[in-house]
Amino acid sequence: METGHGFPDVSSVTKIAEILGVSTDAILFGELCKNTEDVGNMKRINFYVCADCGNILTQTGNGEMVCCGKKLNTLQPQKSDEMHKIQIEKIENDFYITWKHPMKKEHYIHFIAYVRFDRILLIKLYPEQNGEIRFPEMHGGKIYYYCNKDGLFEYI
Repeated sequence: METGHGFPDVSSVTKIAEILGVSTDAILFGELCKNTEDVGNMKRINFYVCADCGNILTQTGNGEMVCCGKKLNTLQPQKSDEMHKIQIEKIENDFYITWKHPMKKEHYIHFIAYVRFDRILLIKLYPEQNGEIRFPEMHGGKIYYYCNKDGLFEYI
């Protein structure tokens, strides 16, 4: 009978994590969280970028994100400053987005994402690329963009 006075054998932690569908860290550190029914709402989207490989990850629920063997921190959107300001124009049925931020290997806009209640459209960007993209016009969304040096920004 489980009394809470001991721990499982370390060799069984991996199998327990697999059965429960959680990470071994969640079991070892006691960070199991029960998801509620509305955690999948796109309004609660979280962005993650792996510092090692540049992988872009998103999730709409509670959980832990790991890439290249390292736990990733949720990126917190901030208001843009002059260097990270974007401009949006409507052209035909698209939003035409431009920016003056440099697009050099050491400092560039890594992605721009358009998030609505039911979808996300994410465009990965590369150094030396022009500072412009187009998104199909979709109303009621938010635009997020990520600078590889300065973090995540939200267009307001």
